[in-house]
Amino acid sequence: QVQLVETGGGLVQPGGSLRLSCAASGRIYSISRMAWYRQAPGKQRDLVAAITNGATTNYADSVKGRFTISRDSAKNSVYLQMSSLKPEDTAVYYCNVIGLVDYGPSFNSWGQGTQVTVSS
Repeated sequence: QVQLVETGGGLVQPGGSLRLSCAASGRIYSISRMAWYRQAPGKQRDLVAAITNGATTNYADSVKGRFTISRDSAKNSVYLQMSSLKPEDTAVYYCNVIGLVDYGPSFNSWGQGTQVTVSS
């Protein structure tokens, strides 16, 4: 079993910045992909950014140039640096990690979510 703990959400003014962190723990053998999703009220959960174990990244068009995803493989952690935040970035942000546990099976784990509110 793999657990994810997210930190870093909060209230920020338009144009401001926030950094989200997500740490994975448990019987992890390897991680192939780490990602951030977000879900606004009444909307579906959408991909924001993802990074593979080869450091390939992809971003939603709406956040390109403003958000940066990074990972620390030694710490099984992923980060999302968010800049030039807009009110439409307001949502619950979820961390997602895919990999293998040490006894063989794959896992696909989600964090509990952290609220990001962009408002003046």
